[in-house]
Amino acid sequence: MPAPRSQPKNKGSQAELVAAQYLQAQGLKLLARNYYCRFGEIDLILQDGAALVFAEVRLRGNASFGGAGASIDAAKQTRLAKAAQHYLSALPHVPPCRFDAVLFDQAGNIEWLRNAFEV
Repeated sequence: MPAPRSQPKNKGSQAELVAAQYLQAQGLKLLARNYYCRFGEIDLILQDGAALVFAEVRLRGNASFGGAGASIDAAKQTRLAKAAQHYLSALPHVPPCRFDAVLFDQAGNIEWLRNAFEV
C-alpha cells in the first residue's frame, strides 16, 4: 500500500522535513522547499532575520566516506550557488545571503552548520 501523501516517500525527503521543522524551531521562516531550476536544486530556502538562507540537507547512513558534510564538495557548492543566483534574480532586491548545511548522522542526530561554505 502506498504511503499517505503527508508522509515523505524516502529518507532524503524525511530528512528535509525534519530539517525544516528544526530550523523553524530555531526561529527561521521557511520560504521554499525543493527549489528547482536548470542549475540544480536547493533543499530549503529560509529567512533568518534580514538574511536569506539556502540550506543543503545531507543524510549519510555510513561515515566511511567522510560523513554527510564531506558530500558537499566544490562541484555541489557551485551548483548551489548558481541555483541561488537564479532564485535571487526574481527578487526586487538582494538581501544578505548565506549557505547553511543541516547534517544527519547514522543515529539521526542533527548538526546545523551556519555559513557552511562561501562562494
